[in-house]
Amino acid sequence: MSVRPSPDPRPPAPPPGSPADRGLVLREMRWWDLAPVLELERELFPEDAWSPGMFWSELAHARGPQATRRYLVAERSGRMVGYGGLAAVDGTGDIQTIATARDQWGSGLGSRLLTELLGAATDFECHEVLLEVRVDNLRAQRLYERFGFEPIGFRRGYYQPGNIDALVMRRTTQTSSEAPPVQGT
Repeated sequence: MSVRPSPDPRPPAPPPGSPADRGLVLREMRWWDLAPVLELERELFPEDAWSPGMFWSELAHARGPQATRRYLVAERSGRMVGYGGLAAVDGTGDIQTIATARDQWGSGLGSRLLTELLGAATDFECHEVLLEVRVDNLRAQRLYERFGFEPIGFRRGYYQPGNIDALVMRRTTQTSSEAPPVQGT
């Protein structure tokens, strides 16, 4: 079943001060965040965790007037509980990574990170955003579908060394000709 995006399919972020938002800080990822990010990365993705060099390479493109990346970390009470990153090239965004600590699953943190990354895609003037997700990660697939992402293909054996397939998903930006007409007097 395909999910059709509405004009703004993003679920609203928890209001500041709500229980889901209490103590949460979202901010730009910096080099000094790499140690706790890598610790969380290895915990969540033991078979196919990114290397320090991969994160360093991405962060090298995340600052300055020619930046093509946006990387965020989420901290709750001083503890690293999530992170995410987006690359943007020629009007196409690509969610490079998004992760939340297991004890944060179901808290809305994944939605908050994805909302911020989609906002960055808008800032980069992306007309579409792509991502890959493990075919066996149904929880993440449901999150992406709620945000208007639709499956468009597979990448066989994408996640190594486990040889797990990736589902490729895309979310397109609604153009003004696709937008519902404005009602007025």
